[in-house]
Amino acid sequence: STGLTEEQKEFQKVALDFAAKEMAPHMAEWDEKEIFPVETMRKAAQLGFGGIYVKPDVGGSGLSRLDTSIIFEALSTGCTSTTAYMSIHNMCVWMIDTFGNEEQRRRFCPSLCSMEKFASYCLTEPGSGSDAASLLTSAQRKGDSYILNGSKAFISGGGDTDVYVVMCRTGGPGPKGISCLVLEKGTPGLSFGKKEKKVGWNSQPTRAVIFEDCVVPVGNRLGAEGQGFSIAMKGLNGGRINIASCSLGAAHASVLLAQEHLTVRKQFGEPLANNQYLQFGLAEMATRLVAARLMVRNAARALQEGREDAAVLCSMAKLFATDECFAICNQALQMHGGYGYLKDYAVQQFVRDIRVHQILEGTNEVMRMIVARNLLQC
Repeated sequence: STGLTEEQKEFQKVALDFAAKEMAPHMAEWDEKEIFPVETMRKAAQLGFGGIYVKPDVGGSGLSRLDTSIIFEALSTGCTSTTAYMSIHNMCVWMIDTFGNEEQRRRFCPSLCSMEKFASYCLTEPGSGSDAASLLTSAQRKGDSYILNGSKAFISGGGDTDVYVVMCRTGGPGPKGISCLVLEKGTPGLSFGKKEKKVGWNSQPTRAVIFEDCVVPVGNRLGAEGQGFSIAMKGLNGGRINIASCSLGAAHASVLLAQEHLTVRKQFGEPLANNQYLQFGLAEMATRLVAARLMVRNAARALQEGREDAAVLCSMAKLFATDECFAICNQALQMHGGYGYLKDYAVQQFVRDIRVHQILEGTNEVMRMIVARNLLQC
């Protein structure tokens, strides 16, 4: 809570309490049975967590990026996988709120902010992941509609969600030919692939999303034609802060689990906590967590203020926090010894759920490219 306002401390407490009471007791079951906890997320939405940085006139909470980071970090201590989906949902609602016209905002945002409906973000394709500007999903204009064809891969919530924010090609090759359409479940020609079997993130379904001659009204386009890539990248700047915040929560919880285990577990006649090597390891974990948290919060402030260096700071924060927090969770598992590898112990789930954070919202290799290009201005 260091450096936070009284109001931010209150947001943090509400989110931590919700995570402890409504999420943590069910985290293992959601993972094992691959349950998408819709009702729990709707309870979170009643606290304002369905549209955290969406404007209040359409049901959002109107909070800052820093407030959002604090909330996602706190929620992630209860279930990282579920919180990560909520962060993606929030990003989608923000895109509609920010780039949509008044009719679109009022049509989509209220039911998404209340989580009566859920949203998915559709950028990645089977042949374009990091190279998002080469996406092939096409939308051909015919009168007052677009005819949408193509497929998206690794879509969080795919098949179970109601609204799909889709990046598609309406023009020529490259980023300037990409537009953004909002598609609703039930649209003829919209279908889904099989539910993917994943290492972690099992409380949210992941499927391919397939478009076969889907007729989408022109009135469902966000912004102008050719603005889609810009919308996608602006969304991802916030998404990177969000997913880094989820990593912080997992690492925070893992440090506490390791602390407890070292205190309780005895070897050679004394608690593990008396072992100086393990003491030093725990100290390093806590230090790296605080350093990562400061980086994420600094980037969140920069993004909120619209600073010129916001995009590169978001990339730095995402790179540093997701790498460091995975290492912290993994070290916490190691400190548990053989117990850490059992699914009876929560630390292994944090390790599995957090691993993908180094891949999504832009791989950490791409984050390095963004930072290097900024430094070298190339």
